Amino acid sequence: MAITQAMCNSFKQELLEGIHNFKNSGGDTFKLALFTSSASLDSTTTAYSSSNEVGNSGTYSAGGGSLTRVDPSLKSTSTATTDFSDISFTSATITARGALIHNSSDSNKAVCVLDFGSDKSSSSGTFQVVFPTNDASNAIIRIA
Repeated sequence: MAITQAMCNSFKQELLEGIHNFKNSGGDTFKLALFTSSASLDSTTTAYSSSNEVGNSGTYSAGGGSLTRVDPSLKSTSTATTDFSDISFTSATITARGALIHNSSDSNKAVCVLDFGSDKSSSSGTFQVVFPTNDASNAIIRIA
């Protein structure tokens, strides 16, 4: 089992089909679900599944937490980005190796897989996922 950071292949096609809407006003709802090191997630992941998801704890529940979107924008003459605000799960005892961002407005279609590099944990505390700077080189979702 492995978690490999990647933009999901199905997401790339779905973008061209107009399926995902990242705009703040009227956009889709995207969630971040946390997974254990036993999960198999990579570029071939097509949708959220609860298999090997971390257990409910504190404010974390199955399917993950809703993400706050940042409107898409052009960050350079050739790179468009979108991003999310950092997300926290409080009063949580969690050990997660990675995460899946998925579109809960449209059949939980997969967007991207995040690999934390190692297990990250909280014990009756706050488990926080911090997104990188929303710029042409670092944004969590960028198209160049």
